[in-house]
Amino acid sequence: MQTERQKEIVEAALELITTKGIQGVTIKNLAKKIGITEPAIYRHFKSKTEILLSILNSFKDMAIMLSGLMGAYEATAIEKIRFMFTKMLELFSETPSIVSVIFSEEIFKNEEVLKIKIVEILNLHTQTIENIISKGQLEKNVRGDIDKESLALIAMGSFRLLVKRWDLNNHNFNLSTEGNKLITVLSKILAK
Repeated sequence: MQTERQKEIVEAALELITTKGIQGVTIKNLAKKIGITEPAIYRHFKSKTEILLSILNSFKDMAIMLSGLMGAYEATAIEKIRFMFTKMLELFSETPSIVSVIFSEEIFKNEEVLKIKIVEILNLHTQTIENIISKGQLEKNVRGDIDKESLALIAMGSFRLLVKRWDLNNHNFNLSTEGNKLITVLSKILAK
């Protein structure tokens, strides 16, 4: 459980990511943003890596929660994927800094602990989508002529590309509108 100060530091880090990018998250910038000294930051987190790991851990918790929700949600596979992607679009639209963290694996390549956490999150989402597709194939409402891994890759890859394009274009189009168009197309591709 995080202390109030740790939550404040993490929130400030997300705000810095939104305004300055992930490279703008430095202990110096965090201290200045919060109005405390750099040593005060180090009393709560050992390093910038630990702060980013804290952010990623909260994303992993969300991925676990979403996976559990999808397992318990009574709907067709396509309705589950639509629900899951719609919730993610809402989250990304409300908090664009999340995209900068989750979709910045290349930045984490030199930080093994962060890279491992990103891979865990990616694998959780992949497993959730594959489980949904597999169940849909068994229920005969998702096409069975393509394996679940390939269908999941198509769905996740196209969704990821849309979100990344939105982020790189400084959020200059409505992510929810474009995301709903993509979800409609994915539904057609997945449907039996």
